[in-house]
Amino acid sequence: MTVKTLGVIMNGVTGRMGMNQHLIRSIVAIRAQGGVPLPNGDVAIPDPILIGRNENKLRALAEQYDIDRVSTDLGEALENPNDSIYFDATLTNLRAANVKRAIASGKHVYCEKPLAISTDEAMELYRLAQAAGVKHGVVQDKLFLPGIRKLRRLVDSGFFGRILSVRGEFGYWVFEGDWGNQPAQRPSWNYRADDGGGMISDMFAHWRYVLDHTFGDVTAVQCMGATHVHERVDESGRTYKATADDAAYGTFEIRRGEDRIIAQFNSSWAVRVNRDELLELHVDGTHGSAVAGLRGCKIQHRVNTPKAVWNPDIPNPLDFHADWQEVPDNATFDNAFKIQWEKFLSHVAADTPFIHDFHEGAKGVQLSELGMQSWRERRWLDVPTLPRG
Repeated sequence: MTVKTLGVIMNGVTGRMGMNQHLIRSIVAIRAQGGVPLPNGDVAIPDPILIGRNENKLRALAEQYDIDRVSTDLGEALENPNDSIYFDATLTNLRAANVKRAIASGKHVYCEKPLAISTDEAMELYRLAQAAGVKHGVVQDKLFLPGIRKLRRLVDSGFFGRILSVRGEFGYWVFEGDWGNQPAQRPSWNYRADDGGGMISDMFAHWRYVLDHTFGDVTAVQCMGATHVHERVDESGRTYKATADDAAYGTFEIRRGEDRIIAQFNSSWAVRVNRDELLELHVDGTHGSAVAGLRGCKIQHRVNTPKAVWNPDIPNPLDFHADWQEVPDNATFDNAFKIQWEKFLSHVAADTPFIHDFHEGAKGVQLSELGMQSWRERRWLDVPTLPRG
């Protein structure tokens, strides 16, 4: 067995997602398990260098998780030939410039979504990476969540018959930060448009790959956004004006063979949760229905469907929740971010397939951009096919 060490430049790991999901629960966890097994019996182990602006934070993280290398100089890190991978979890409006530098340095690139702030910019990154011959990937973590994987299993098995519709509910109340001991649980830049914040730009990239890879191709979109909470308090206790949308109400047309599926998604950081999980997808088909969350998935076949009758004059005699069955795990589910990291590391080390590339990332940016345009123009928009060439 040969151990292949892959140097990974990790930029933006002091932020919430970069630290928790990518550094701690993915790279640190992969190192702790002894690396990623490769098809030929070898093992790939990531060797990270932490990059950021605050050296004290970086050194504290490195010491806590037994990481040897930190730097505040991205340019110097990109010059090291032993670091073959660049990872970016910085602010969206900084990402394209960083990725271009990494591609020019010959690095394989893996990054958070959205890939860029516009479809044209995202496609430019895709073409640059293709021309440079480097491997490239974008985080599409929700495809690896237990609930979505169970849902995909149902789709592939034909459980639904002909799929009719998908209803998505996502979100929770993000505290404004202006009272008591309730600071906001998301960073303030998420609510400033100039910093790349906004629900549509954040979540429509997710909904694109979830819909594309679970049900069929998204072919049209209609969207209404809103900024429901107008003022928030930032990390320093200063009140600021929220200029980005904190909610989005979207409808999507999906083509699956000859069938058309209608998907509706409500996404909001200004909603109080009354459902089992923070993300819930309700799928209806001619033969059965399912409700999937982050981890769980419940089903109701047509033979188990109760006969509901509209009669508001008497108390409801049925317990609708009791007629659903849980889909069993039938597997051990690891952290979704870690699973995709393992796939990308294997892709770099052993050229195993990896479909979540910059072209996929550009499709997510495209849907966000069209959602914003639909909101401005108050109309349906077709989703053009992005070229692969």
